[in-house]
Amino acid sequence: MPPRAKSSLDLHLSLDGRRQVTGQLYRQIRDTVLDGRLRAGDSLPSTRELASTLDISRNTVVLVYERLRAEGFLTSRVGAGTFVRDGIRPRAPAPTATSPLRPRALWDDIPEASDMSGLRAAYDFRPGVPDARHFPHAPWRARVSRQLRADTLGTGAHLGPAGEWKLRQAIARHIGVSRGVRAAPEEVFVTSGSQQAIDLVARVLLEPGDVVGVEDPGYPLPRRAFQAHGCRVVGVPVDTEGLVVDAIPARTRLVYVTPSHQYPLGMTMSLARRQALLEWADRSDAAILEDDYDSEFRYGGRPLETLHGLDRSGRVLFVGSFSKVLLPTLRLGFAVIPAPLHGAFGKAKHVTDWHTSAPFQGAAADLIDDGILAQHIRRMRRVYGERHDRIMAILQRDLSEHLTPVPTAGGLHLSALLHEREASSDFAIAGRAQDRGVALYPLSYHFVDAEPRAGLMFGYGAIPADRIEEGLARVRACL
Repeated sequence: MPPRAKSSLDLHLSLDGRRQVTGQLYRQIRDTVLDGRLRAGDSLPSTRELASTLDISRNTVVLVYERLRAEGFLTSRVGAGTFVRDGIRPRAPAPTATSPLRPRALWDDIPEASDMSGLRAAYDFRPGVPDARHFPHAPWRARVSRQLRADTLGTGAHLGPAGEWKLRQAIARHIGVSRGVRAAPEEVFVTSGSQQAIDLVARVLLEPGDVVGVEDPGYPLPRRAFQAHGCRVVGVPVDTEGLVVDAIPARTRLVYVTPSHQYPLGMTMSLARRQALLEWADRSDAAILEDDYDSEFRYGGRPLETLHGLDRSGRVLFVGSFSKVLLPTLRLGFAVIPAPLHGAFGKAKHVTDWHTSAPFQGAAADLIDDGILAQHIRRMRRVYGERHDRIMAILQRDLSEHLTPVPTAGGLHLSALLHEREASSDFAIAGRAQDRGVALYPLSYHFVDAEPRAGLMFGYGAIPADRIEEGLARVRACL
């Protein structure tokens, strides 16, 4: 294997006193190779450089290198240097030392985070996953490269926590045109995904013990964020018109809702419910957190004004994301925040991660300003709309004996209720489907306080149209 780099690695070694220096140095370099910290082809410092760094005789380093070469750990090439030999199999790492430290008890009730990057399914019906094959790779690469030029990076100092001014302006224009949200750039804060925006809202507005209402069923991650801040989270039922406002508990400080495309069921909150929710917030001196996570994709029906657009009292905080319209791995989101909260929200962002990636912010601003994002959304709306219609048609034609789809007019997924099944049966079905190469989510997982209903969620962002019929046939075989 050729060397990885022409320059040697900055190898950290420490010697205990002046006794048995040769043995200490030998063991440390050998262990570094065996542990996989130095890999095949990595270059080591020259004998002169390492001797100078450790303040020891060069002959000592020469002896150690010769022993390691003789034992097959290292190899040398005249004029090139000393390298780790190919073919050495790293040993398993030693167990982590025990510690008396323990997390807060609430983390025992929160499931482990899922790493979905390695999931490969022949028939991928996971909700909320966009089609990476249609991502505008060339325009994005060109704009990121432009942001990484020295003249664009500027002094290299930290940005302000609110985000790049150019992107805040672009987001304000984008949501003004696409969603009718009237927001000044000063009200827009750039975040590392909408999940961070939700966490920052909790940091700014909520005290431990405050009551937070969430849709039941609903999106689990915001609920866990509120719980992590010590809030008491209560499920509020939903029906065909969305959140049941009359069921919001007394003394609720904030309600989290997904009115444009309820997650996970998919219905749109009616105008009457939106107005009722705003009236409730006024009466209760409470806040509304509106998550507009995938409303760019709408396939039928008349779009309703956002809660933020209807709000006349400044009680709605609006969060959104580029995860669905572009890629989740970009970790770009935003929040529209009322003026009295600007200072606190900026401070909360600052102490959390200072600011979101500057090159990605600049590239996203250019993508919006150059019209690329709008073109991409229009193109993907047609692609996803075709998949939505195909899944709905097959469910109604071939699976109606087992499933009743919930009507939905947009987004990246639709849900279907299982007929007369135990609540946990959808987990078993999803497991059997996975064995057949099909990835999909059980609906019962998303319930909070209400009695869970069995059902399945069918995302259509990641699955090509020509795989839908076979994928659903495999699901049918699992019912």
